Amino acid sequence: MRTRTTTPTTRRLRRAIAWLASLVCVVALVPASAAKADNPIVQHVYTADPAPMVHNGRVYLYTGHDEDGSTYFTMRDWRVFSSADMVNWTDHGSPMSLATFAWADANAWAGHVVARNGKFYWYVPVRQRSNGQMVIGVGVADSPTGPFRDALGRPLVGNNEIDPNVFIDDDGQAYLYWGNPGLWYVRLNADMISYSGSATRIPLTTAGFGTRTGNASRPTLYEEGPWVFKRNGLYYNVFAAECCSEFIAYSTAPGPTGPWTYRGTIMPRQGASFTNHAGVVDFNGGSYFFYHNGALPGGSGYTRSVAVEKFSYTSAGMFPTITMSTTGAPQVGTLNPYVRQEAETIAWGQGIETEVSSEGGMNVGWIENGDYVKVKGVAFGAGATSFTARVASGTSGGRIEVRLDSATGPVVGTCTVGGTGGWQAWTSTTCAVNGATGTHDLYLRFAGGSGNLLNINWWQFDGTGGSGTVLTNGDVENGTTGWGVHGSGTLSRNTAVAHGGGGSLSITGRTGAWNGPGQDVTSKLTNGKSYTTNVWVRAQSGTPSAKATLSLTANGTTNYVQLTPAVGVNVNGWTLLTGTTTVSWSGTLSNATFYVETAAGTDSLLVDDASFQ
Repeated sequence: MRTRTTTPTTRRLRRAIAWLASLVCVVALVPASAAKADNPIVQHVYTADPAPMVHNGRVYLYTGHDEDGSTYFTMRDWRVFSSADMVNWTDHGSPMSLATFAWADANAWAGHVVARNGKFYWYVPVRQRSNGQMVIGVGVADSPTGPFRDALGRPLVGNNEIDPNVFIDDDGQAYLYWGNPGLWYVRLNADMISYSGSATRIPLTTAGFGTRTGNASRPTLYEEGPWVFKRNGLYYNVFAAECCSEFIAYSTAPGPTGPWTYRGTIMPRQGASFTNHAGVVDFNGGSYFFYHNGALPGGSGYTRSVAVEKFSYTSAGMFPTITMSTTGAPQVGTLNPYVRQEAETIAWGQGIETEVSSEGGMNVGWIENGDYVKVKGVAFGAGATSFTARVASGTSGGRIEVRLDSATGPVVGTCTVGGTGGWQAWTSTTCAVNGATGTHDLYLRFAGGSGNLLNINWWQFDGTGGSGTVLTNGDVENGTTGWGVHGSGTLSRNTAVAHGGGGSLSITGRTGAWNGPGQDVTSKLTNGKSYTTNVWVRAQSGTPSAKATLSLTANGTTNYVQLTPAVGVNVNGWTLLTGTTTVSWSGTLSNATFYVETAAGTDSLLVDDASFQ
């Protein structure tokens, strides 16, 4: 762990960036209101080459990481962020780096992640130590946030070209595309870590990829960064065009390997970076275009930042022209403050950094006087009465000012944080809140003396505005009250192991993966309402592939709604399941059961601190 007795060079740069960013937000980017500036979507670290993936109701964003002060593509690891609302992004840290691949020595460049076979495959270009050539490696993980491990112990394929992208067609055939200066593909086998046949070069014709002038060796606009997908029966190839500087263009085809027809520009040259790299996904009924630029202070073609725009296809299925903005995508829904929220879930941050927490996941740290985090679109409802934060401090602490709508907005509560004896010595602090009603942007502004003040791991409000958890005895402090068995198994209370409080819920004797602890919530649900789930799960013999599920029976038909993907495991082996889902049904609801199950196996489970509200 980094010492906090001195201020490292990276810390000085980070604070300079944050200070300048605050001026940019106020003066240049959004003259009408600083609160509207949400692009780039990550401000505490440089990110590049976005690869978004939609999984279980969240958008997972996989990026490269430009080192501070880079004057080349100095990149040593990759990063993961996720969001349920497209504006508040959770930092999951770095689950894969060059060290993952013992045979590679440099260039953690643009990669792509796909889900298949219950696993997640991360295809990345790296430099092979033995010959200095660029090749494609594959990381694999059991969770979208990792950790990822080397799937092969060697490159999957390589010809000294870069920028892998994987597309799985409707018939199940997967294709790996990559290339600069060429454009190549192989047909991946079902295991996703081998392929059939040999690498095939896609002809780069001017009809297929546009005409470049003044470069006889590269007559087409195609440069790098292919992103292939299918929509309404049409295949799209979005790519970075004509370096340098690059713009984003696209072609379409009737099949996954062509023949391609050039369609034009999506995003013109702009953004203070001579490269660009696109990723496109549909999420919650909208279409989103991810890209990178040099918009943060200190930004350049070597210190880039990922941003996103929402867009609509034309009636003919073509892309509109998309320009970079500082506003970013609109929020999908609102954020529920009455359930635990990770401190590293941020719409905009000033001065802060993140680091691995001893309690699992990440925490916000390196906090000094005047730093803040913004969380967008927080729905307080009828009103919050208290604010609780999980904090630590290796000095004498400081204060958390709970403000609304801006970093200088009204203070509705102030929590005092004392020294806890260490930067990972965690405790909870609670303070009264008055005036937090309706929906607002939440600012947690930190105040105190000089130097580093405190760390914050998570926060949560309480009060009349919260509808209250649907579950009974979710913290399991009242034995097994309220809980039953979904399927088969035996329930008891385990007082030796707990995530929080004096015990956890134990289920043994499961005979099927769908068996687990559950509650009947039929009378407690509202049709069409969004519910947020938080459940901590631990397997008695290892980390489970657990999920929280809601079964809904209406008019004789039962539907199963998976509520939560696993998003992180702490050092004590607990997995946090969290997510927000809109629950709806047709007709009369006759039964609804909330329960925890596993993707496979019948391992005994421990469950603690569960909420569904």
